[in-house]
Amino acid sequence: MTRDPLSRKAVSLAPSGIRKFFDVVSEMEDAISLGVGEPDFDTPWRVREEGIYSLERGRTFYTSNAGLRELKEEISRYLDRTIQTHYDPAGEVLVTVGGSEAIDLAFRAMLDAGDEVLIPQPSYVSYLPCAVLADGVPVTIPLQEKNDFRLTREELEAAITPRTKILVLPFPNNPTGAVMTKEDLAPIAEAVIGHDLYVVSDEIYAELTYGGAHCSIASLPGMRERTLVINGFSKGFAMTGWRLGYVCGPARIVEQMTKIHQYAIMCAPTTSQYAAVEALKNCGPDVERMRESYNQRRRFLMSAFRKMGLSCFEPYGAFYAFPSIREFGMTSEEFATRFLQEEKVAVVPGTAFGDCGEGFLRISYAYSLEDLKEALGRLERFIARLRG
Repeated sequence: MTRDPLSRKAVSLAPSGIRKFFDVVSEMEDAISLGVGEPDFDTPWRVREEGIYSLERGRTFYTSNAGLRELKEEISRYLDRTIQTHYDPAGEVLVTVGGSEAIDLAFRAMLDAGDEVLIPQPSYVSYLPCAVLADGVPVTIPLQEKNDFRLTREELEAAITPRTKILVLPFPNNPTGAVMTKEDLAPIAEAVIGHDLYVVSDEIYAELTYGGAHCSIASLPGMRERTLVINGFSKGFAMTGWRLGYVCGPARIVEQMTKIHQYAIMCAPTTSQYAAVEALKNCGPDVERMRESYNQRRRFLMSAFRKMGLSCFEPYGAFYAFPSIREFGMTSEEFATRFLQEEKVAVVPGTAFGDCGEGFLRISYAYSLEDLKEALGRLERFIARLRG
């Protein structure tokens, strides 16, 4: 018998539930996709120009493993301004290939076999498999619509065991659009400190909040030394294809993450790093314009849901809405499949982001108002038929 070349661990991982509907809609005529979490804006021109300029200057060599010194300094200054928390560019900042690599590195650097990782869900699809690949044990915490999909101290305390080591904080949240304020985070910080835990705070949507400034748990007393702040350029700066992120945190942890990054990746793309320096220095107005446009679409979406009588909690972050379709008596997968087949609109079943997403859909509003109007018109027609 031929030996199986595949790892049981790899085979056990389920494929991403996000891409399934995107792949179908890409081959369907007159279809509209509201399923992919990618800005519809072009990267700001001055960022593209800096990338082109770096190539013209022949800046095509490796950078240091942790990233360009100039970029790490700009990241440090940026977080000083935005979350009022300082990180030393020399040892507390690592530039990664997107925020996703930072998540993977964090788990691999921090987990021993059997250590538990608390993952509030619904949430981004990569946390659970990355924990498994790092020999950790993922423990999910179902978030409740009645709490606006925020993590409460009671939910956190109920999930903690002697094996718990890391809490993932995925806010602003994908897929719900939920945010957590300073007042929401304070009791979470107290519990984290009390139980001697660490936090991986995924703040990739930090630039896209609509009800007030984003608050990082790292800025709370006693939390800087317990928190890895992960962010990047894909969402707020419309730089998905540039594949650039970063992580900031205690030097002892970042050092080990850098070592793994060194062997697995070497360094993040050089062109992207030079472009990101320009983004942080001079693209604040561009980010603000994009945020205002997303907010306009968000308000339009919520108004449309109210008019068609579709229940949806008010999202104040990212560019997603998470409406409930429980009234129709079908699973999220069934609803999304029929909607795609009958009206040629792709949305993502809530279960792609955890079992507690059952009964919900993720709808992205990172699309033009024209596409949103057409898609929501089709949704209204679809649910009218379901209601009879």
